[in-house]
Amino acid sequence: MAHSGGLLQPDELLDRQVSGALMRIRMRSPFFSTLALFARIRPTETLPTAATDGRDIYINPDYFSQLAAPERVGLLLHEVLHAALLHVPRRGARDPLLWNIAADVVVNGVIAKESGYALPEGGIREPELEELSVEEVYHALQSNGKYRRLTRVVIMRDVLAGGPGAGEQAGERANHTYAALAAHWGEAQAQASAVMRMAQHGSVPASLQRELGMLTQARLDWRAYLWRFLVRTPIDFQGFDRRFIGQGLYLEAFDGESISVHVAVDTSGSVEGRTLDSFLSEVRGILSAYPHIQCWLYYADAACYGPYALTADDPIPPPQGGGGTDFRPFFAAVAREAEATMLGETTLCIYLTDGYGEFPAQAPNFPTLWVLTPGGTGAEALPFGEGVRLIDED
Repeated sequence: MAHSGGLLQPDELLDRQVSGALMRIRMRSPFFSTLALFARIRPTETLPTAATDGRDIYINPDYFSQLAAPERVGLLLHEVLHAALLHVPRRGARDPLLWNIAADVVVNGVIAKESGYALPEGGIREPELEELSVEEVYHALQSNGKYRRLTRVVIMRDVLAGGPGAGEQAGERANHTYAALAAHWGEAQAQASAVMRMAQHGSVPASLQRELGMLTQARLDWRAYLWRFLVRTPIDFQGFDRRFIGQGLYLEAFDGESISVHVAVDTSGSVEGRTLDSFLSEVRGILSAYPHIQCWLYYADAACYGPYALTADDPIPPPQGGGGTDFRPFFAAVAREAEATMLGETTLCIYLTDGYGEFPAQAPNFPTLWVLTPGGTGAEALPFGEGVRLIDED
């Protein structure tokens, strides 16, 4: 870009300042610097500070040039983390401002724990919440009234459904679906981890572990599964044109129904951490499948813990268990709940497990779906219900 009188034009100055910030990040963290390479930096005068639409990062050159060098590094890393942790598509239908605040709490907590970075003045800090996921922070702020106080100190709305500009950039943003962004940043994280291992330079920051765990998506199409088990017609998909079933259009007719789902997550000693993370991803998939879902979560080993009433906006409670495996306590608990509350017909039991344990002598009165781990027992060994196998992503 041309410039006159030895003075750099704003965009050229921004390029140099961003390059300097990236160099500082590279010197401190191979993991963070590799993530940053997957973000496109775009200048903007539409926004007063900086923001991301989940793929690109938009920076106001005048604002950026007024920051001290460590603050530029902190701001750039702040936006990279918003994008890499999928904070834009994870918002869903939640309140945009409150979600932005919750996301800022998490990423600022990560940055504050790393040496050599500084946050611009006014950055939100809530140390007692910083170890949580964004969903959990959102719920905590919503529940304890801190939302109203924090709205007064927000200096920027930087988690955007769409970035500034039009034309070609707007067309690109239309392709920023959850799946596309998850694939893009999943590759970024894989490369960042590989670079970090080759450099023998530490490990993924512990403060990021919980957030990274939230990025694992459910592998099952829970809208289709819930429809299949809970539709009240005697034949699956009766009355629907089968040409449209594959497109999911038949599911919209069920959006007004109230669905009652009792979910058991196997927390016995045979279920390892990665498998448990996969189970909890499926729970989140269940919660987001329909707007009127009523979900009760249980943890179960040889005993049963819960139930926890959950909606899509609620944080998943910490798992309990670690002992042997007995499926009977869960079904007994659901039977007691059914007798006490007169549960309706649209009730489903879902058990996420490896399938090895003590089964009830009699089948429950509700339909049951067993979600089995790769390498777990076969569906033919189940005395009742239907089994579906989770596919090993490796």
